[in-house]
Amino acid sequence: MKILIAGALGYMGREVAAQAKTLGFEISCGVDVAPGTADFPLYTTFEDCPPVDVIVDFSTWKPGADLLTYALKHRIPAVIATTGLSEEQLAAIDEAAKVIPIFRSGNMSLGIALLRALAKKAAAVLGETFDIEIVEAHHNRKADAPSGTALMLLDAVKEGCEGEREAVFGRHGRDCKRQLKEIGVHALRGGTVTGEHEVCFFGTSERVKISHSAENRSVFAAGALKAAAFLVGQKPGMYSMDDVVGKL
Repeated sequence: MKILIAGALGYMGREVAAQAKTLGFEISCGVDVAPGTADFPLYTTFEDCPPVDVIVDFSTWKPGADLLTYALKHRIPAVIATTGLSEEQLAAIDEAAKVIPIFRSGNMSLGIALLRALAKKAAAVLGETFDIEIVEAHHNRKADAPSGTALMLLDAVKEGCEGEREAVFGRHGRDCKRQLKEIGVHALRGGTVTGEHEVCFFGTSERVKISHSAENRSVFAAGALKAAAFLVGQKPGMYSMDDVVGKL
């Protein structure tokens, strides 16, 4: 299976390349706007790339539209693992999914897929009487906050709760008394933390916490390649990790 790695020189791009070779993928080429070298053909724009079987994207989307233009032109499935995308970019991805199969997720880990399912179930059971807070931690180079995974967890908790819930991103000031219908979301940044996520349910005299810690980036690369293998041959549409691992 021939793959194109978008963001090939980044931390995740290099990890994908390292694992792809051991899993039988052929790296046809890579794309990265930064200067550098790789042991496969490397381009700064998608226009120069030959057709491949699937795209694995961990780029910064600067520019990002080129990826979709290339994918649509050649009808190539795309695994989009980039986070921090704008509403306009997300809308463009949704439109592209009408023509080609697209796998998009804020986190490629199987453990996070399970965490989402557990958080949704816990919210359905505890959400009416427990305060819910989501806390995530990442390395000091991560640009977007909160993380894409934290937003995925927020959506899962909202789905589990009855009625509307308001997300509160951090708190500051002298009048921050918590409301029952709030879901607090907090981002920590520092050091070399790969990724930690925790969903907390605070009740009267008891607490429930569900958490996941990624010890290194290999879990995300492995998940992205598993998604790539799954995506080839699928019908146009939007897919997620739930489609890969089955309904939890």
